[in-house]
Amino acid sequence: MGGRTIFILSALIGGAILPVQVALNTLLRRYVGEPMQVTFISYLAGTLASLVICTFAQYPFPALTTLSQTSWWMWIGGCLGTLYVWSTIFATPNIGAALTLGLTIAGQMIAALLLDHYGAIGLTKYSASPERITGVVLVILGVSLVAYAKR
Repeated sequence: MGGRTIFILSALIGGAILPVQVALNTLLRRYVGEPMQVTFISYLAGTLASLVICTFAQYPFPALTTLSQTSWWMWIGGCLGTLYVWSTIFATPNIGAALTLGLTIAGQMIAALLLDHYGAIGLTKYSASPERITGVVLVILGVSLVAYAKR
């Protein structure tokens, strides 16, 4: 595999896993109750899986001196992930997995386009070219078709 192929496949597989995660979390909600309780269970399971993988791969834990050099706001990624997982568990039973994920993808694309354009939060700058903007508009149009399709 050359160049970007491994990264493209990685992102595609990661995206393909999300509807399965949403479906499993939504099913678990039927037994557990509240979306935030399911979010906690999901993150606990993910934390344990990450710990096992890091242990198996023998990744060393970062030194406390390295961690102390970070800013507090760099640590809110997990909190934002919690909000994402909760929102999908909350919305999916009411609007379906396709629309829930379509809307999250549209939101991701809009935010990502802006983050790329300004090189925000340490990202490399990629200008919001007409082609990239058109791509995001097409995503939004596709989500609109999902939203307004008859059952």
